Amino acid sequence: MQAEDVDGRRESGCGAERLKYDSSIQMLSVQPDTKPKGCAGCNRKIKDRYLLKALDKYWHEDCLKCACCDCRLGEVGSTLYTKANLILCRRDYLRLFGVTGNCAACSKLIPAFEMVMRAKDNVYHLDCFACQLCNQRFCVGDKFFLKNNMILCQTDYEEGLMKEGYAPQVR
Repeated sequence: MQAEDVDGRRESGCGAERLKYDSSIQMLSVQPDTKPKGCAGCNRKIKDRYLLKALDKYWHEDCLKCACCDCRLGEVGSTLYTKANLILCRRDYLRLFGVTGNCAACSKLIPAFEMVMRAKDNVYHLDCFACQLCNQRFCVGDKFFLKNNMILCQTDYEEGLMKEGYAPQVR
């Protein structure tokens, strides 16, 4: 049993919809003897001690921000995402452009940025990944059984096995 990031599952094979990113936001020290570079965000000269380089452009640390939440991308990590002429943090990129699906247990929407659990072709919210008879939550490494697209704990599965005599599918 393993939690996985929905982004990896949903982005594979999307062709033209694949996300674009530059994983190399670099913080550079400005050399005192060099001509000041222009900021791609505000168009002013960068006279600070440090500057950021991303998307083959130079930025003040305060100017390279997510277009949605205004978080400073140099602080949240070294990856930014671009689509529809927007510069975004990962969370907002997935919120706006990630493909979503429904939970096999509760049928509610699973946001593209949320962690999920999987059993065969079914995808579940982490909180919904529990025995569908007794509601026992599973921990990493626990055995669970899949019967008629229902997740069952070992106890409920074995009780059903005694009553009906069906074959196990251990995952």
